[in-house]
Amino acid sequence: MMQEAIRKTEVLIEALPYIEAFRDKAVVIKYGGSAIVDARKRKNVLEDIIFMSCSGMKPVIVHGGGPFINKKLKKKGIRSEFVNGLRVTDERSLKVIKEVLTRVNRQIVREIRSLGGKAQGLTVRSRVIKAKRNSRFGDIGFVGEITSIDTHKLKELFDRDVIPVIAPFGMGRDGKTYNVNADLASASVASSLGAEKLALLTNVDGIFRDRNDKDSLISTVGMRQVRNLIRRGIIDTGMIPKVMACVSALKKGVNKIHIINAGLSHALLLEIFTDEGIGTQIVKSKRKKR
Repeated sequence: MMQEAIRKTEVLIEALPYIEAFRDKAVVIKYGGSAIVDARKRKNVLEDIIFMSCSGMKPVIVHGGGPFINKKLKKKGIRSEFVNGLRVTDERSLKVIKEVLTRVNRQIVREIRSLGGKAQGLTVRSRVIKAKRNSRFGDIGFVGEITSIDTHKLKELFDRDVIPVIAPFGMGRDGKTYNVNADLASASVASSLGAEKLALLTNVDGIFRDRNDKDSLISTVGMRQVRNLIRRGIIDTGMIPKVMACVSALKKGVNKIHIINAGLSHALLLEIFTDEGIGTQIVKSKRKKR
């Protein structure tokens, strides 16, 4: 019992410099994938975010809901189609997406409150994300390209120690609602806030030089290395748009990016508040330490 108590104390002492360094700093967490479906994983993630808030950080959640959306669309007989990682969104699918993401948003807020934290959901009516129709890849329907983020509303919540929980919808000047990719939304929110960190919670441990070798995890990647890793096929498929969104955020002022497996117990705390970390961090310069 005594050894366990000492170990816990050592963990807290290790975390102390990070708590001091990140006090009052904004940290944006992109939360989606399988971790948003599993109740146990969800509880771990939300406990970590509440801890961050209680220790003086300013966490913001930008959530997705892909597994729920896919299930609901399939049930209604609507085919899921993607172009360059963006979900093609007609009027029927937009209605389903709004319904599902609003429900997910409310669930996250409710669970944070049940765990003792303070949170407020920001969905379509909140108009935090401003967008226009994305026409870069042809006609893909009501898919939004972000034009700006209303950081004033987020900072008002920070002042009350409330965690903003953002559903990725954009409101256009034309009065229409647009479906926005959650990775891009989290990167834009982080850039607009000048966030200390952007954490992408994924289904993998990070970026591996060889995905079949668990010992080949790349702990730190410099921003300039990213395109080389893509050319070599080390970063591929669905990870490419995530990582490029990270690079964009770094260029616009975010200090550091973390790619973390949300399936690991308390992964956020282990990555942010310990010397070694557990995932992959993307930084402006490879020389930057954790």
